[in-house]
Order: sequence, then C-alpha cells, then structure tokens
Amino acid sequence: MMKRPTRFTRALLSGAAFALPAAFLAPAITQPALAQTKPAQTAPAQAMPTPSEDLSAVNRAIRSITTLKANFTQTDAKGGVLNGTLQLKQPGHVRFDYGKDVNMLIIADGKSLTMIDYDVAQVQRWPIGSSPLGALLDPSKDLTQYGKLVETGDPRIVSVEVRDTKHPEYGAISIVFMRKDDAPAGLQLYGWIAKDAQGNRTTVKLSNTVYGAPIADSASRWRPPRPNRLGPPR
Repeated sequence: MMKRPTRFTRALLSGAAFALPAAFLAPAITQPALAQTKPAQTAPAQAMPTPSEDLSAVNRAIRSITTLKANFTQTDAKGGVLNGTLQLKQPGHVRFDYGKDVNMLIIADGKSLTMIDYDVAQVQRWPIGSSPLGALLDPSKDLTQYGKLVETGDPRIVSVEVRDTKHPEYGAISIVFMRKDDAPAGLQLYGWIAKDAQGNRTTVKLSNTVYGAPIADSASRWRPPRPNRLGPPR
C-alpha cells in the first residue's frame, strides 16, 4: 500500500505550520538523546572551545559547505518515520528524495521551498526565509548574531538553536553537529531538531554524509505533477 506523506513532512516547508525543517531521527528525540549515537572518533584531550568559539565554528561550518550528500531519517513526535536521500548545494539549493513508496519531492531552488505531491497532483511553495531551513540554506546569514548554543550534555556534540524572534510562527530549529577533524570547521552536520509554534518536535538524522561531491544543476528541478504521472523521476 502506498504510504501517504504525513503532516510533519508538509510542515518542513511552511512557516506558520512549521514542525520540522529537519527531521531525521527517532520519536521525540531531544538533544541529549542525540548523543546516544557515539561518534567513531573521540575529540583529542585538549581545552574545549568556548561557547563563542563554538558558535563561530558553526557559522564557518555552514558557510564552508559547498555541497553535501547524505541519507536521512525523518521522524515526527508520534514516531512516524520517512527515509530518503538529501542533496544540498550552496547557496540555497536542496533536494529531499523520499523512498519509492512516497511520491513526493521537496526542492529548494535558491529562493523558494517547494513540495510536489504527485499522488494528489499538488504543488505548494514558500519563501526559504519563512522556514528555519533558511539557517542552513543561506550561508550569508551570520549565526553568531541570531543563533544560541544549546547544552547537549556531551562535549563532542554542538547544537545551535535558531529562531526568528520577529516571527515566532516560523518555529525554531536546532542544528546539531559532531566534532570531527576532517569536517568543515571541525564540525560534521549530524541533523537537526525542529519545533513549531505549538511545541511539536520533529527530528532529522543524517548518515553516510559526503562533502564536496558534484551535484548537477538538475537536482533542483522538478516536473509538474499530472494525474497520469505516478511520481517524481527516479
């Protein structure tokens, strides 16, 4: 039976209904729970960076990403799970491909986030700036000015919460990194935790992350849905 996209997937895009501009983990996972997955490499014994240094490193890590490919697991607070692949190309381009049983795409073309639901031949579009995903997709933004470090309980994990105080309806996103020497600015993007204005959480976990791999311009293109089309190109 064909799986239907759930509300938390749609919320990935919209500001007012935002419930996850990143959600790839386990049900209702919080920051300390993210730390249950142990990194393969332990940070060397040395003085840990200060909060301001970590915030600057996060800003550099995001700005240093040219391209990123990864698998993702997206989970809502009720335990609903979707899996797929992510392609991110700066500035402002992203593609979420879900499994073959979910006829849906989420695309960012540098200006707008678009969800294409091929099952119901529906297209929805929002400005990137209306979603906390903009914190990842706009490397010109300075996270040292509007991000806040979140205590994780694990020195290997760095998390920054980003929210637009002028638009609380957009929700918030906590971007989670693991310290890794060969990652941009020494921080590997691990996932993110999104929270909407109603307090609903969604998490996203990345795996098999590859930086710098070529991504074709066609990754941010999509074909319009039609009744006789069963889904996006595979």
